[in-house]
Amino acid sequence: MDLIQAVILGLIQGLTEWLPISSTGHLKLAEYFLNLELPILFDVILHSGTLIVVLFFFREDIKQLLYALARLDFKTEHGRLILPIIVGTIPTVIIGLAFGQLIEATFQTLLPIAIALIACGILLYTAKIGNEKKEDVTLIAALIIGIAQGIAIIPGISRSGATIAIAILIGIKREKAFRFSFLLSIPAILGALALTLTTQLESLTAAGLGFTEIFIGTATAVIVGYLALKVLWKVVIKRKLHVFAMYCWILGIALAVLSLSGF
Repeated sequence: MDLIQAVILGLIQGLTEWLPISSTGHLKLAEYFLNLELPILFDVILHSGTLIVVLFFFREDIKQLLYALARLDFKTEHGRLILPIIVGTIPTVIIGLAFGQLIEATFQTLLPIAIALIACGILLYTAKIGNEKKEDVTLIAALIIGIAQGIAIIPGISRSGATIAIAILIGIKREKAFRFSFLLSIPAILGALALTLTTQLESLTAAGLGFTEIFIGTATAVIVGYLALKVLWKVVIKRKLHVFAMYCWILGIALAVLSLSGF
């Protein structure tokens, strides 16, 4: 992989991690069309770059969460998020550990990714019909959202899109759904990074990836990711999340046609 390809992958990661169109799916497609065979650790490192964006964007919420946790205060607005984040992380971990390798092996060709993108579009469209009344994320709601986050390890299913759409669909106000979705992503991305670092660190060298390529790709993902997250916030607030469904459907159908045509 050269520097131009690193920039392209970082750009794709930054845009698609927060826009609800599946960063993993788009990275797989980019690697496919660029004829690259990169270890999953590289994808996770790019995700850690966009994690920096989340930590900065939600820095005040994170500060209040840590403050509430230190005081064991579960009654304030941020304190009430602690247990839901823990509960929501559990199904994500279970699904990732149980099915991660199977999904990685299965979603290496165009057709499975195409099907996942079409399914993602359907899920995004459901955000249009959500009856938003709930201010707090209950433990049951957190469990459901956590399952959605776990399923989003499938390339083609957007993590942000799935969690926000599901939260809105079960009645959580979109502002709260947006915040909870990204706070919930922090332990998931940190866990994925730690796991893959311990098991696949040597694969980066074997794939010919150096520090420069990794740094350039990650830096690009951070810069573009911040802009994309601001765009997503405006889209969610304006109740336009479902408009991304059309993109997922068009891309999914196009990839399915390419795959069935023997491309």
